[in-house]
Amino acid sequence: MTTPLKIAFLPLTDAAVLVAAQERGFAEEEGLRLDLIRTTSWATLRDRLVYGQVHAAQMLAPLAVAVTLGLSQQPAALAAPYKLGVNGNMLVMASDFAKALEPDVAARLADPLGTAHDFAAAIGLWRRKPIIGVVHRFSSHSLMLRYWLASAGVDPDKDVVLRVLPPSLTVEAMRAGEIDGFIAGEPWGSAAVEAGLAETVAIGERIWRRGVEKVLAFRESWLEENPETVDRLLRALARAAAWCDDPAHHGALADLLADPRYVDQPAELIGRALNGQIVARAGEAPIANPDFMLFSREATSFPWRSQALWIYSQLVRWGMVEHDAASVAKAGGVFRPDVYRRALADSDVAMPGASMKLEGAMDLPLAVGSRRGELTLGPDRFFDGRVFDPDRIEDYLAGFAPTR
Repeated sequence: MTTPLKIAFLPLTDAAVLVAAQERGFAEEEGLRLDLIRTTSWATLRDRLVYGQVHAAQMLAPLAVAVTLGLSQQPAALAAPYKLGVNGNMLVMASDFAKALEPDVAARLADPLGTAHDFAAAIGLWRRKPIIGVVHRFSSHSLMLRYWLASAGVDPDKDVVLRVLPPSLTVEAMRAGEIDGFIAGEPWGSAAVEAGLAETVAIGERIWRRGVEKVLAFRESWLEENPETVDRLLRALARAAAWCDDPAHHGALADLLADPRYVDQPAELIGRALNGQIVARAGEAPIANPDFMLFSREATSFPWRSQALWIYSQLVRWGMVEHDAASVAKAGGVFRPDVYRRALADSDVAMPGASMKLEGAMDLPLAVGSRRGELTLGPDRFFDGRVFDPDRIEDYLAGFAPTR
């Protein structure tokens, strides 16, 4: 008997694992039929999950934390036992704005700290307070953008305007002159560059290497009531993620995602992120970033509680939530490594023995203890060299200049 599951997603390249699970038969092998429901905005997707219109959703990791903390419309306890990918977003700005930045786009992307200072200087030369599109207030993109801007003394609440709009509307908003740039998941940045509207200024992979992006989110009550179905889904996704990460499959994956039911953009554009070949300025050669987007290798899908707590630390930093022990427990509890381990215990997926780690401490690949097989974690540095210790959140926050 096949179990149907409704899963909401947005038209983004990092919906790849969900699409591959359904289209390549991995879900069917686990006795599942995925009804992938395309949604335009993160707010609508959130509501569909919270109000039970879908069983699960591709979700911005910070949005899952925010909903659980009661910061985003109807509060609800959400659980994220699986990460759908890391990295994969980029900041693009109008070509005229980018003229004030380092002209060598490869050097620009390689030095995010220097580029942040160039960006700060460019703000004063622009015709208005720059309007930058963000896909949601509680998105990894928005938090990374704030972190990056603040490193150069830019107050993201005063010196620029952050305007929320769905990722699929970003390019048209630039074309209409409503925004001067945006930060979003692929392929939308590449679409703006290809249209000659923008240049790439920074990529998420260089702001926080292996930075958390989308998760598979459930209502916590549903997850607890349906453990067997959840486990089958995670097993299907793990096999789909390994398929997606294989370079030999990137062409077929780009073709799948290009389907109007999913991302509905040219396969060539979608393939740039998958292959780590980023065109930063229209007409120029691509810049190789092999870790631009990851789905499986290096325990990409493992839901580190420390990453949920880094998200929480940023919500505290920007005055979005009051810091207290109860909030720490709620935020850290959104990510569910216990469910991940249960679901994949009998698989060949190598998984960490710990559930938390120092975030930003690794400059080089590192072999770590694993409950099954060998596991090497990739570099996870933040662009400014800071290290986040989830057991010392107050000390971490004290290291930043006051923002209020």
